[in-house]
Amino acid sequence: MKSRLFFIALFCSITLSAAEHYARVEPIERATVKAAAAGQVLEANLSLEGRMVDNAVAVQLDDRLDRKDLDHSRQTLKLLQSNLKLTGEMLPGLEGSWKRQAGYFRRLKDLATASQTQKDQAYQAMVAAQNQYLSTRQQALSLQRSILEMEQKIATLEDRIAKKRLRLKNRYLYRLLVRKGEFAGIGTPLAIVDDLSRARLVIYLSADELKNLDRLKLWLNGKKSDLKFSKIWKEADDTYLSSYRAEIELPAGLYPFSSLVKVELK
Repeated sequence: MKSRLFFIALFCSITLSAAEHYARVEPIERATVKAAAAGQVLEANLSLEGRMVDNAVAVQLDDRLDRKDLDHSRQTLKLLQSNLKLTGEMLPGLEGSWKRQAGYFRRLKDLATASQTQKDQAYQAMVAAQNQYLSTRQQALSLQRSILEMEQKIATLEDRIAKKRLRLKNRYLYRLLVRKGEFAGIGTPLAIVDDLSRARLVIYLSADELKNLDRLKLWLNGKKSDLKFSKIWKEADDTYLSSYRAEIELPAGLYPFSSLVKVELK
């Protein structure tokens, strides 16, 4: 009986120590950048493919009409703002004129010596002055609304123009997916871009390995490592059935990208 228990314990020990995998060193993130606005491809900088790009435009979609519209909209905004300023300068004088006419009418309406014609004329002058003031104030409010709408249009155009330029900053351009002269609709894949600031290893653990992770240490290429799993999926993988995806995050430069690393759990 003791020998049987010893054999079982030995078998479990061998099984635990035999857990090894091979994983390719991948970028911490790979993304397919898609067009957020439509337009013809004016520029596709193929010379940037396979390079780390510090700050450069990889893809430029046609934004010429948008830029003309933006320039016109900015000029229109300035005119509206100038008009609003002039209208605002008119309001105090018009308000004062209305109040003087109103005061004159109040004094005149109860005077017995004033004729009805004088009273009617004073009333009409007061109403005209009031209407002119209110109309000018309404014009100022209309201008304010037009300015808000124009500011929104400018912001929309600026956003659309920005979306028609794929500028990469500290990213690795793995592949360009469009060429000059092609038309890119919204959602068209433009490029595959990698973040090389860190790296990762992806392996697939069995259910037994998952249960015994607390007792196992990571060994990379035969050397014990202090690294730990950064992500472990709790549901079995759709492709690798009965296995659970796990990721190990690595510092950049620890191993060359695309190289194979032996990962052991023991």
